[in-house]
Amino acid sequence: MSSHDDVLPSVADAPGYPDADRVPRKQVWAWALWDWATQPFNSVIITFVFTALYLTSDSFIDPAIVALGEDSEQYKAASSSLDANLGWGITAAGVLVALLAPVLGQRADAAGRRKSWLGVTTLLLVACVGGLFFVEATPDAFWLGAGLIALGSIVAEIANVNYYAMMVQVSTPRTMGRVSGLGWGLGYMGGIVALVIVVLLDTFDWFGMDTSNGMAYRLIAVGCAVWTLAFAWPLFRYVPETTVERRPPVSLWRGYAILIGDLRRLWTDARSTLWFLLASAVYRDGLAGVFTFGAIIAAKAFGFSDQGVIIFGIAANLIAGVSTVIFGRLDDRWGPRRVIILSLATIVVAGLVIVAFHEVGAVVFWVCGLLLSGMVGPAQAASRSLLARLSPAGREAEMFGLYATTGRAASFLAPAMWALCISIFGATIWGTVGVISVVAVGLVLLLLVRTPADRGAPGGAEPHSIPLT
Repeated sequence: MSSHDDVLPSVADAPGYPDADRVPRKQVWAWALWDWATQPFNSVIITFVFTALYLTSDSFIDPAIVALGEDSEQYKAASSSLDANLGWGITAAGVLVALLAPVLGQRADAAGRRKSWLGVTTLLLVACVGGLFFVEATPDAFWLGAGLIALGSIVAEIANVNYYAMMVQVSTPRTMGRVSGLGWGLGYMGGIVALVIVVLLDTFDWFGMDTSNGMAYRLIAVGCAVWTLAFAWPLFRYVPETTVERRPPVSLWRGYAILIGDLRRLWTDARSTLWFLLASAVYRDGLAGVFTFGAIIAAKAFGFSDQGVIIFGIAANLIAGVSTVIFGRLDDRWGPRRVIILSLATIVVAGLVIVAFHEVGAVVFWVCGLLLSGMVGPAQAASRSLLARLSPAGREAEMFGLYATTGRAASFLAPAMWALCISIFGATIWGTVGVISVVAVGLVLLLLVRTPADRGAPGGAEPHSIPLT
């Protein structure tokens, strides 16, 4: 028998959860390592390298316009158009997640196959990232790259539905904050390691390899796909499938009818939880926009070099990883809502300072950008911790599917506000205002609602399950 130091109590020890054995620590770490495995898609592909330095670069602008020089109005318009088109592409991609996530989560719960669904979506994510190898440095390939990234974002969101739901198998109601924070923290640390590898490859000039036609960035995408395969497997090896009682499966269309009934029940019996889902949908889209467009702002509004963007990315991920682990413990002590409010307020202030003082130079982005980055992880980790505390036993994937759906229902906000502000004011820096305004609206909505799971710390209120049937 393992000692107390070798195991963590299962969430099943809490009232309302099915009985289960104590969970070995290796299961906690195996679960958290999936964040590490998939983080390069966010940090390397979406944020700091592939989209910021390659997909929105001169390589995808008409060579005749590039020849006019960076000071020409046509070049500036074409460059801003790439940034806006990327935003519109990501906006369009959110529709499928909004339609599919809750029903797929519901079916995974009923069949007791969360881990199986996670395995399928993880492999699809690997395929999307690996497919970026075929995005050559020509304007005609832009939409192939944007499409694969958008599809990867959809697959990643659906994967997260089951990954988040599995958190209740490796935590207790009083440790969900630190377990969630551990996952997010490992994710950011994984991003750091991946970015350092990219910097080293570039420093040594890819050891003499031919990097024309975007080959360096295309190989980076392949490396990220291999990375995910290499580090995701412990979850599938050590974390067991859910042991909740299986329910008869229903058709896809019947699933939507059940979803509507659950929403009505939330409105009647747990209205504050429904309002939390709506508020979090808004601010989480703003947080996604921060990391989606942050590196583009660094490169185009503050003149960061390619290596400067990557180095900033390393620093941002380091601070985000450490802060997320620290705030994970504060989540268990203060309650997740307080952590979210503090994080969002800091992000709004830092973002406004970046816009107001951008003419001062890169130092403004370094200081406020790092402060802002350090608050995104805590807000995200505390949000999934809060919903995990609220979810009824055996319906976690369904609730996180609803979490993903409400998020995707609002997923047009940050990309659309980014694109709209750039289109109106004509400069990339103004896209910051669009993204920050979405975070601010989400913060205001969150201030208007409290949930039964606002406290999860010892001595505080225990989490309340949502009464779904």
